[in-house]
Amino acid sequence: AYDDPINGDTPMLRRLMISAALIGTLFTTATAYAEQFSQIGDYEIHYSAVNSSFLTPEVAQANNIQRSVSRGLVNVSVRERQKDGSTRPVNASVQGHVSGLTGTQESLSFRTVHDGDATYHLAPFTMREDESMRFELSVRYDRNAAPAPVNFIQRFYIDR
Repeated sequence: AYDDPINGDTPMLRRLMISAALIGTLFTTATAYAEQFSQIGDYEIHYSAVNSSFLTPEVAQANNIQRSVSRGLVNVSVRERQKDGSTRPVNASVQGHVSGLTGTQESLSFRTVHDGDATYHLAPFTMREDESMRFELSVRYDRNAAPAPVNFIQRFYIDR
């Protein structure tokens, strides 16, 4: 990494720009799926699953995400509603698996990405062509409460 004082380009600035691009990409793709979320009391658990090829190469590389037409990415974020109506991010713990109609089950390995006022829990998975895939997640948003189940089914089409 190098600094370019003429253009103001530094490794930290590049990293911030790439993080912003990831957040924008995930937000845009999540809203395309009609705001999928579960409301549990004051907590909102937002979730989406997308083809990793939607990410730009720079964003994928900066976040160590394999971009491929046959790889997907599950994104989970938890927000707590405040008394004034705003929400704040919650650092949750997410576990789960994805399975297809054939019964093949793949464990999801989530990692947490913090970016300003956003916290994302991301897990890659292998997509199966034109097959409904069942996601079964367990989200612990409060260490004093039992984890909340979040389940959804989504079909993916692989564009070759």
